[in-house]
Amino acid sequence: MKILLSFVAMLLLFTGCNNAQIAQTTPSEQVTGETAEAIFAGGCFWCVEAGFEAYPGVTDAISGYIGGSAVDAEYQKVAAGQTDHYEAVKVLYNPELITYQDLLEIFWRQFDPTDDGGSFVDRGTQYKSGIFYQTEKEKVLAERSKQGLIASGIFEEPIVTPILQAGTFYQAEQYHQNYYKTNSAHYKQYRKGSGRDQFIERVWGNERMYTIARQLSTAELKNILTEEQFHITQQDGTERPFANAFFESKEKGIYVDLISGEPLFSSKDKFDSGTGWPSFTKPIYSHALTEGTDLKIGYPRTELRSAISDAHLGHVFEDGPLPSKLRYCINSAALRFVPVEKMVEEGYGEFFGGF
Repeated sequence: MKILLSFVAMLLLFTGCNNAQIAQTTPSEQVTGETAEAIFAGGCFWCVEAGFEAYPGVTDAISGYIGGSAVDAEYQKVAAGQTDHYEAVKVLYNPELITYQDLLEIFWRQFDPTDDGGSFVDRGTQYKSGIFYQTEKEKVLAERSKQGLIASGIFEEPIVTPILQAGTFYQAEQYHQNYYKTNSAHYKQYRKGSGRDQFIERVWGNERMYTIARQLSTAELKNILTEEQFHITQQDGTERPFANAFFESKEKGIYVDLISGEPLFSSKDKFDSGTGWPSFTKPIYSHALTEGTDLKIGYPRTELRSAISDAHLGHVFEDGPLPSKLRYCINSAALRFVPVEKMVEEGYGEFFGGF
């Protein structure tokens, strides 16, 4: 695998591999209780595993192989380029402590996403990068994250990391698991010689370690929100029609979650419903919203909440214009508006097209 492996170490690795049993899993929603999983490839799986396990909320990172057409995978064949598998890592995490979006941010900081021929000193398709999604939500989040990285201008060269549907994940041989702990001296020697850390430091600097956003407490929300904003987002309130910030606004831009900043709606999909509340035909991303049944006024309505912050937003009704026939009726006090001229500056450059 690694150029800096000594002859003795290589011999030990290959001897161990001949006796190893390889576990495999197939993709699914992969959520059991408080555990979810995600799969990434960023070159040497020793390094990627160590990178993810440095963050709270990640319960385990498992080195393995994915993406190949062969019915199995083992280290000698993958490392020699005899299969089309990637070295990859399956990350097990608690979604209440760390989100898939957080994992994507951590992932981008670990390798060179402009390298299409391998990763640092390790060359070949087995060391190329990739995001392997297991659900449509993961696919959308990964695509959005990649577009955000492109729009940031951090890298001058094109981002070539593909977003691929996950197939069978083969767990790597046991001696590869937690290699950075069990063979720390050799791991540090390899990592230093590979150029990975030097690259990360040069590109990311003080931002090389990602800061995980946490949910604000009720007391903190009371301090940062106005009384009306708190009542609507946290106590499922409804603001007065025709007397709110955005019901008649025609300014171009996007509307984001007041608390999390998650993009929710675009002015391109806004229309005058005559109801006195901001109305949209569709959200930017359907996964950004969660739906539930609201019986507070005696008959069922479909309530909308932000998937990330869990803030109450409003309701969706089936009396909108064609083609969706949907009306997303949203409280202005649950939104923050980002005008088109500030979208790039505030990190929403990926939504700039079309205005």
